[in-house]
Amino acid sequence: MKRTVIYPGTFDPITRGHCDLVERASQLFERVIIAVAESPKKRPLFELEERVKMAEDATSHLDNVEVQGFSNLLADFARDVGAGVILRGLRAVSDFEYEFQLANMNRVLAPDVESLFLTPSEKFSYISSTLVREIASLQGDVSKFVTPAVEEALTKKFGKKA
Repeated sequence: MKRTVIYPGTFDPITRGHCDLVERASQLFERVIIAVAESPKKRPLFELEERVKMAEDATSHLDNVEVQGFSNLLADFARDVGAGVILRGLRAVSDFEYEFQLANMNRVLAPDVESLFLTPSEKFSYISSTLVREIASLQGDVSKFVTPAVEEALTKKFGKKA
């Protein structure tokens, strides 16, 4: 049985939708690793260390969840941490094609690691980090989409609300 799952992503920033998937995965697996990708090509708003800290804060209530930053190939990271499963979230049909391609590539690179897809609760299905960053950049209220610590970090990046 595969007891360790990794949930990879840029998490720029982590949202309540991400947290929903982590909480549900924590009920299915003995060990959940949120794998925060460095992703320099995406030019993230937050540094890797900041994103790791926000993910740690957002999931600190879950005893079997840990957060690790990584900058290598996901298949190699999965093997390094002993994960047998890669968790990915699907919000909409539009996510499927990209996620299907990733899953097939990871299957070739790491045949011993399975991909598992979960959908977020309906109340979180429309949330994305990209939209959260855009709303925050325009001084909009993101409190429904992120934890208070993430909201504070976004406010620091973009300035005070009017």
